[in-house]
Amino acid sequence: MEHTQPHVILMSSPGMGHIIPVAEFAKRLVRDHGFSATLLIPTQINSPVKALKQALDSLPCAINTIYLPPVDLSDLPSQTSTEMEIQIASMVTRSLPAVSDLLRSITRSHRVVSFVVDLFSTDAIEIASEFNIAAYIFSTSTAMELATFYHAPQLDRIYSCDLRDVPVKIQIPGCVPIWGIDLFNQLQVKKTEAYAQILQYWKRLSLGRGIFINSFEDIEHGAIEALNGKQWDNPPVYAIGPLIRTGGRDDGSDESGCLKWLDNQPLGSVLFVSFGSGGTLSGEQLTELALGLEMSEQKFLWFLRRPTPSNKAANASYLSAQSDEDLSEFLPKGFWERTQNSGLVVSSWVPQTQILNHGSTGGFLTHCGWNSTLESIMHGVPLIAWPLFAEQAMNAVMLTDDMKVAMRPKPMANGIIGRDEISKVVKELMKGEEGKRLRSKMGELKRAATSTLAEGGSSTKTFAAAVNAWKNL
Repeated sequence: MEHTQPHVILMSSPGMGHIIPVAEFAKRLVRDHGFSATLLIPTQINSPVKALKQALDSLPCAINTIYLPPVDLSDLPSQTSTEMEIQIASMVTRSLPAVSDLLRSITRSHRVVSFVVDLFSTDAIEIASEFNIAAYIFSTSTAMELATFYHAPQLDRIYSCDLRDVPVKIQIPGCVPIWGIDLFNQLQVKKTEAYAQILQYWKRLSLGRGIFINSFEDIEHGAIEALNGKQWDNPPVYAIGPLIRTGGRDDGSDESGCLKWLDNQPLGSVLFVSFGSGGTLSGEQLTELALGLEMSEQKFLWFLRRPTPSNKAANASYLSAQSDEDLSEFLPKGFWERTQNSGLVVSSWVPQTQILNHGSTGGFLTHCGWNSTLESIMHGVPLIAWPLFAEQAMNAVMLTDDMKVAMRPKPMANGIIGRDEISKVVKELMKGEEGKRLRSKMGELKRAATSTLAEGGSSTKTFAAAVNAWKNL
């Protein structure tokens, strides 16, 4: 069977936000199209994060997960928000010899018809070519981000100043207009190594025979149309989303007790607050958020991370394991006691998809990571957009200005979002007229997302058309 069944090798960069959608891609190949698959994951440590291991252990037996040998990153600068991409890219690059050895071994025992890599793993495409394997790219983010990569050289020619200082909104073909300060971090300032890399990155994206994106027509029709038009010389783009982690109430554990707590709350009454597995706030901002939640007098479930020592939001623990620790010392004095009847604060891993699917959850204060965004859409939960780094501000613009399913609080002159603003936005989302409008619009997107994944839906047909061609390779 191994010699005749079509087999796909997939490589994800590290981090839950990359691995989970790539794993869901593999599940769809196996479940709906009769493939077997191998999932390769670069590592820095010997043991994966517990929540990640639980998710991967639940994959179908036709998917073989291989953790690549841990690589040493001790020579890199200390981890900060601006160095996250360098860290991930280095981990992937230093894992390539192991990838080559594995491809040699797998191709001996399997009929490998395709090699799929995510955006951070494009260096591995050259290895696939050595084995004459068709290589494709899977972008776990938006069509808007992909269009921005391809359009970056033209933006560089149009504007002589740093893009963050452009005095008008920037128009990327097919996308909602955006201020330069909301572009992803590496594209904002010209005289940096990261900016130079972005200008050349589209060339690596063009090495694949096609690019799958975790998005769908109803929310990004313009960008998808631009990518598949004559705007840039890029491979075909296949919109196959939304791919989110699937599973019921028993998928994973509820060590924090948050699901049980939600069971005892009124329908639609709770604001879920989470900045993802890597997002953290400064101590000052964390205090303002806590007091703003308290002032709003709304129920909340807060997944709290240890604050960063600086005055800037960062993702310093992006690739490290999470721990269950007492973070009460970082909250305002008396906060626990004053909010014990209205809120729950947890620091251990929480089952986000189950929380968003829970009837008591009525809103989500989010960092606008694309996985979290798609999970919100699939469960019809309106948003408060609070981006921190990477492409999250671009996502926030899409959510507020284009999809119109989110509110975005305004920071003060020092960049901190104050407690009064937080309280106002939270109350409006949970109880106000604007919240009702956002909830109704999000309900429409939920129905569209469900439809596109159904039999005969746009994403389902696009995925099938692309991967069925692999069976003859």
